[in-house]
Amino acid sequence: MRLYLASTSPARLALLRAAGIEPVVVPSHVDEPAAVAAAEAEHGPLSPQAMVQLLARLKAEAVRGTLDGTPIDGLILGGDSAFAIDDRIHGKPHLPEVARERWLAQRGRTGDLHSGHWLIDHRDGRENGAVGATAVASVTFADVTETEIDAYVASGEPLEVAGAFTIDSLGGPFITRVDGDPSTVVGLSLSTLRDLVRRLGVEWTELWNRV
Repeated sequence: MRLYLASTSPARLALLRAAGIEPVVVPSHVDEPAAVAAAEAEHGPLSPQAMVQLLARLKAEAVRGTLDGTPIDGLILGGDSAFAIDDRIHGKPHLPEVARERWLAQRGRTGDLHSGHWLIDHRDGRENGAVGATAVASVTFADVTETEIDAYVASGEPLEVAGAFTIDSLGGPFITRVDGDPSTVVGLSLSTLRDLVRRLGVEWTELWNRV
């Protein structure tokens, strides 16, 4: 059974590989800000759960059909993550000054990392169904110093990740507690994905293809 990953996230890819799965990476090229803006124009402000689920679905749906002229045969996974604290959603900061500001505000505190998942059954080259779910994990940060924040921001790591932090790399020592599936904080809840896979009638172990 082949899993197609509609994401270019190195963290999600590494997580799946560590779990025994070598997915086919297919970039979705979804315009995320435009998609969120369109949804909010129609329905009003989105909750973190609604936003990540919307983007996960759009990413998965964007790669349906064929890949290099060959019909996609397997399961297509779309995922998205966002960090929320003080009722505000924090995506990727992109800019060093934004990342620094967020760390000054969130150090010593707790927020929620939301991860959306959308899985399409595209076996035999056609869509046979789809399921989705969100997962959330609470993250508590250490009371890091400004020297540590400046060094972390200068590394570039927090600029392109939701919430301006990682748990599986340089940012790991700055996190003191995680409540929930730890893989959710990486950007993909493996336990949630397993549930979705089984809801489509596939055993999780059928996806193992790494030796």
